[in-house]
Amino acid sequence: MADSQRGKLLIAAPSLFDFFRRTVVLIVEHTEQGAFGVVLNRRADADVTELVPDLDPLVERGAPLWVGGPVGPDSIVVLGEYEEPGQSAGAVTDRIGVVDPDGDTEVIRARVFVGHAGWGAGQLDEELERDSWIVADLDPEDVFAEGDLWADVIGRSGKDFALLATMPEDPTLN
Repeated sequence: MADSQRGKLLIAAPSLFDFFRRTVVLIVEHTEQGAFGVVLNRRADADVTELVPDLDPLVERGAPLWVGGPVGPDSIVVLGEYEEPGQSAGAVTDRIGVVDPDGDTEVIRARVFVGHAGWGAGQLDEELERDSWIVADLDPEDVFAEGDLWADVIGRSGKDFALLATMPEDPTLN
């Protein structure tokens, strides 16, 4: 297994034209058994109150749901930012972790995702070797970003990627 990508962002390479086109995925877990992550930049057509009203107290009023990935479309993942580093049992980084809605840990803010992204044993490593993903560091603001997160993250990944950041969603319209 290559190095664990836990806590890193995966930026979809321009060559990906499947579900993951122009996505940014936060890797929550990456072991020899596989990997689990959450797409950060795909808004759902519903809000938290509509589909999971029990989680409404964790987010701002009218907060949208986000599509975390194609796996487990009936499952919910809540990511939160914690005031105290390492406060979450589901810590991904020192400030960001998976929130246990029944837990008593306070979060500064949270975002609710439907579904997640998943890879079998060795699958993510193979995709990384094929350059299907660009690996970047997480800024806690990325989890709660609005706008074109793909362009923003790829743009800050260095001058080699600066031109990609300006690429339109549909290059044929250029």
